[in-house]
Amino acid sequence: MGQLAWIIPVAIVVLVLLWAIGAYNGLVALRNKAKNAWSQIDVQLKRRYELIPNLVETAKGYMKHERETLEAVVRARQTCVDLSKAGAVGDLVKAEGALAQSLRSLFAVAEAYPELKANENMLALQEELTSTENRIGFARQAYNDAVMGLNNAIEQWPSSILASYGQFKQLEFFEVEATEERKAVKVQF
Repeated sequence: MGQLAWIIPVAIVVLVLLWAIGAYNGLVALRNKAKNAWSQIDVQLKRRYELIPNLVETAKGYMKHERETLEAVVRARQTCVDLSKAGAVGDLVKAEGALAQSLRSLFAVAEAYPELKANENMLALQEELTSTENRIGFARQAYNDAVMGLNNAIEQWPSSILASYGQFKQLEFFEVEATEERKAVKVQF
């Protein structure tokens, strides 16, 4: 009986310690999954940002009198590039909305130029941009799923205890705020 009295408390301590190690490692894995998902968004956004100058250059030759529209696209793109480097999700979401709006304006103005609509470079860029927009959508969905998993683990008891001690912070979802930003960018010429 004397030997059994110390085995039970030691077993309980070992079980609690094993749970704490597993829960902490689970939080770290969720945080890293969210970081990886953000990196995937970043890769696709950079791909889009690289396509936009080509799009503008192609359109520039045809749209000599639409300088303001072209400059708005370039400015919006640069803002997004800068915010993407900073990693500020909320600010980047707003800037992405402005970029989408400026691209919609560019495509609307381009409708008035039949030669531009038939240009092979423009058609290829249109296809690349459409493909990239789809990839961005899937990457955002994966990121938001990863953020939800991490945020749930941070909020749920008993892992919330370890999360507070381990200084795990909830992450922000990549959400579209304005209804006009929810519209897809029209890329048909």
